[in-house]
Amino acid sequence: MLYTVGEMAKRLGVAPSTLRYYDKEGLLPFVERSSGGIRMFKDADFEWLQVIECLKKTGMSLTNIKHFIEMSMQGDDTIDERLTLIIKQKEAVKAQIDDLSKTLKTLEFKEWYYKTAKETGTTSVPRNMTLGELPEEYREVRKALRGE
Repeated sequence: MLYTVGEMAKRLGVAPSTLRYYDKEGLLPFVERSSGGIRMFKDADFEWLQVIECLKKTGMSLTNIKHFIEMSMQGDDTIDERLTLIIKQKEAVKAQIDDLSKTLKTLEFKEWYYKTAKETGTTSVPRNMTLGELPEEYREVRKALRGE
């Protein structure tokens, strides 16, 4: 089955302008065009587009995504290079997850902090608690926030 830009964009959950931009940036060398120059997406293109979206979400630059696609189009001679790129990006995502986990833990601590302040009517109560008085899961967070 063939899809227009609008139909494929809807299927992906992106704006049609996103697909046009990807094409302009050279990310869609696999997409065929009609005799009138209209982009015609196939079912097989959906997976490519999903991979592009995935790599974009990891923070990979469009230049590197384009390079990855170009390598993929070259065939099996680039497997090692593509694997290296994917492993590198996976490590970057793991680092992002670690950072986000720390951020989440800080937000959870601040939620507890302000709930406690609301219950007691003042922020001085949670602010002046000793580490031993804090819930154990927030002790490291408070130490980090205070530079201890």
